[in-house]
Amino acid sequence: MDLGIKGRRALVCASSQGLGLACATALAREGVAVWLNGRDAARLAAAADAVRAEAPGAEVGIIPADLNSAEGRAAILAELPDVDILVTNNAGPPPGGVENWDEAALIGAMGANMIPAVQLIRAYLPAMRARRFGRIVNITSAMVKAPHYIMGLSTSARAALTAISKAISREVVAENVTINNLLPERIDTPRQEFMAQRLMKLEGITRDEARARASSTIAAKRFGRPEEFGAACAFLCSDLAGYISGQNLQLDGGSYEGVV
Repeated sequence: MDLGIKGRRALVCASSQGLGLACATALAREGVAVWLNGRDAARLAAAADAVRAEAPGAEVGIIPADLNSAEGRAAILAELPDVDILVTNNAGPPPGGVENWDEAALIGAMGANMIPAVQLIRAYLPAMRARRFGRIVNITSAMVKAPHYIMGLSTSARAALTAISKAISREVVAENVTINNLLPERIDTPRQEFMAQRLMKLEGITRDEARARASSTIAAKRFGRPEEFGAACAFLCSDLAGYISGQNLQLDGGSYEGVV
């Protein structure tokens, strides 16, 4: 299937590894010129090489910058002032409980998982609207629709991003600018390794046991593959997806128990 986005330009945030890297790779395979973002220049360079290996001939740039700071976002916009495709992503806060969620923690969560995405959307939206093409995909979490207690801090900030994105999406879709959210659960990335290591320490179990326990919570009884996630992102960014906007697509191995 030709997704119709060859030659487009994309920024994929927090893309030196994991879900962001999977999305960048999928877009590069479709002929999109992709810019990777992260704080570590060396890791970004290695990630760019990995994308080029998977998508020979692809144009791949890197922008080392901290999404969480206004200065970092300004550096991104100075380097890449215009894109056709924006994929927002950022690491979430650590698991915890209400005793951990003081004002600083709440502000920090919003400062990582809501504010950077909204500010980049604001910056890139006018040109997208003017040329009547734009694709914005936010990587959020399955827990936006089905919150878990220990992830409440992450869930709340991502839910705020979901709400404001829905509000914006209705205003811009007539100009062929779409905004959608991808809601992952248990995709086999470094985040799952972090969670496995945490469970090993808490429960005194082996890594294999921790991973088996985690994957058993998924209806498909396995972790999702990064390339499956990347393919879903690429489709939402495609020319063919112009009639899909304001939606939350869950990539959770069929685990969500609700109807809508």
